[in-house]
Amino acid sequence: MAEAYIVDAVRTAGGKRKGKLAEWHPANMGAEVLDALIERTGIDPCLVEDVILGCVTQAGEQSFAFARNAVLASRKLPQSVPAVTIDRQCGSSQQAVQFAAQAVLSGTQDVVIAAGVESMTRVPMFSNLSFHAREGVGTGPLSDRIKARYGVVEFSQFEGAEMIAAKYGFDRETLDRFALDSHRKAAAATKHGAFRSEIVPLAIEGGLHDVDEGIRWDASLEAIGSVKLLKEGGVISAANASQICDGASAALIVSQEALKRHKLTPLARIINMTVTAGDPVIMLEEPINATSRALDRAGLKIDDIDLYEVNEAFASVPLAWLRMTGADPAKLNVNGGAIALGHPLGASGTKLMATLIHALKARGKRFGLQTMCEGGGIANVTILEAL
Repeated sequence: MAEAYIVDAVRTAGGKRKGKLAEWHPANMGAEVLDALIERTGIDPCLVEDVILGCVTQAGEQSFAFARNAVLASRKLPQSVPAVTIDRQCGSSQQAVQFAAQAVLSGTQDVVIAAGVESMTRVPMFSNLSFHAREGVGTGPLSDRIKARYGVVEFSQFEGAEMIAAKYGFDRETLDRFALDSHRKAAAATKHGAFRSEIVPLAIEGGLHDVDEGIRWDASLEAIGSVKLLKEGGVISAANASQICDGASAALIVSQEALKRHKLTPLARIINMTVTAGDPVIMLEEPINATSRALDRAGLKIDDIDLYEVNEAFASVPLAWLRMTGADPAKLNVNGGAIALGHPLGASGTKLMATLIHALKARGKRFGLQTMCEGGGIANVTILEAL
């Protein structure tokens, strides 16, 4: 059978909104992780047959064939390497990995880079909608048919997070404690060098940016609990939700034939790729269903998985996932998650994959599962085997 392998996976350290990566053009930021893959793996850049790059807010500096611009900004890749930008919302670069693996498994291509970039400072979230709304152009992304079908005027991730918390009975303290644990795990992982093997340092004024900027080293339950709730009577606050973040990430996906021919050493093998869709109103609950389907297709049980990366879009999401899957909390987001490390939208898929693969290798573990909630009620799941 054909196989798809991950030779390496890298990411930048996260930058806070208007923080250390604010001066980086997103095309250049993407180029840096592409170049790092070439340098670290030693592969001839002319062998790369495609770059599939996830990006959510495709406007401004992230518009106009954005993936192609990242290739053109590269110092390693020749202009002969094609590229395409995709949007599956927060799962964009996880889907990029799955598309790359499908190309390899089909025999269509042998060497593909999956990547993701998002500068949430320079291209703010929803800015691809706000101009049209301000200028009175069109009526927005939801047509009258969609609004009538679901009885809403918009789909809100914030409302979805609140709905999940209410459905599963999570109070604010439970969410805040989860957020505190995310910061503590991320701080400990950084202190012990757990991210060193996956982070591509970026040059900034005064040195290099190689430490995730969003970690609150002195986080406390009291401080997290003091942050204003997003809505009166709710339980979601900015402190128990993912952080706005600038960042880029990438993974090199190759066939078994390419491994042999180019003498590459893989870090992991992709053993399952699943994507499902459900209710777009509650929106963020779908990773539960997607995980069940992925495990069934892989012939595995949740206890067979050694580490889980479940994106911390809001604390209520991984908490609901834990409850419904019966997964071991000790295996979840062992180096912290997006609440502490940031969620650079289109870059988060390959970002989490880099962290998962390197965490499996560091612990000598075998199976990893990655999933995240996505706009529209979609979820991707990828199951990996570390090699």
